[in-house]
Amino acid sequence: MSLRTSLKKNAYMAGHFLSYALTPRWIYRRRLQHLLNDLTDEEKQLVAARVDYYNRLTQPTAISNTFTVGGFRFPYSQKRRFTFYFFDMHEVVRYFPKQLRFCFLPGDVTHVPDCPTFVKSRPIQGNNSNSVILKLNKRRHFGWLVKNDKPFSEKKNMMVARSTWAAASPQRRKLYADYWNHPMCDVGKIHMEQNEDMPQTVKPFLSVAQQLDYKFIACIEGVDVATNLKWVMSSNSVAVSPPMKYETWFMEGCLKPGYHYIEVKPDFSDLIEKLQYYIDHPNEAEAIIGHAHEWVDQFRDKRLERATQLAVAQHYFDMTNGA
Repeated sequence: MSLRTSLKKNAYMAGHFLSYALTPRWIYRRRLQHLLNDLTDEEKQLVAARVDYYNRLTQPTAISNTFTVGGFRFPYSQKRRFTFYFFDMHEVVRYFPKQLRFCFLPGDVTHVPDCPTFVKSRPIQGNNSNSVILKLNKRRHFGWLVKNDKPFSEKKNMMVARSTWAAASPQRRKLYADYWNHPMCDVGKIHMEQNEDMPQTVKPFLSVAQQLDYKFIACIEGVDVATNLKWVMSSNSVAVSPPMKYETWFMEGCLKPGYHYIEVKPDFSDLIEKLQYYIDHPNEAEAIIGHAHEWVDQFRDKRLERATQLAVAQHYFDMTNGA
């Protein structure tokens, strides 16, 4: 981790901890309805549509093994692996009465819980109504959106991919094994793994800025979603992905292949064909980039993002605390 990144991380944590420790909860509770009502009719419709997507509870449902809003406290004596999840969750629930109860599961969640639970990620397919999505671990997933980037036409006619460990993602292993030395691909992992069987796929680290020199950037799911998908879609490069299985606050399940990103087969057998097509048809590639930017823009408005999260939580409490 660079010094600059470390300083930003520490500043982020310090700011959130001071807000958590020093600001009385009643201040937030008094502001809840104002924040939800201070929207135009058009904004209320946009928020309502997103709430219906993130929170699919349609009838009262009992919950168990719960936190209370008043009892949701920073775990001083425990391992702080999920510190960012705690602060992001606390930012939402602090607006609600202390007696309300909720279930919360931090981390990369790839299953649907038995009862309605706030999560960062969920499976796209099947009945996932018990997985209620909030914008969790947002610094990692939404803190790196690209603001300035060179035009698509000035980038290399290649696809790039970098990840830490590939063992948790068979698709990443497949991509690296088959294309690590292909002239149109610069793909690989940046760490040697235990019992390494593909040392040729270990490549030098590339920063986000260096990856933006390529026209195409692979966004391959790991444990759950591909974290880099958000910043890639905010850039002037095109995201390349097999069909997606998981989704977060970014609503990956609503993205359209060939419109927001380039979709390739799970075994990557059509990868080079797809890359060459969009190299030969740059106008179509740039149209995808434009649509991707439009998608990302809806997550940039901090006021609407906060109102949407609060509305998701309000619906959750309405559906669970009266059951």
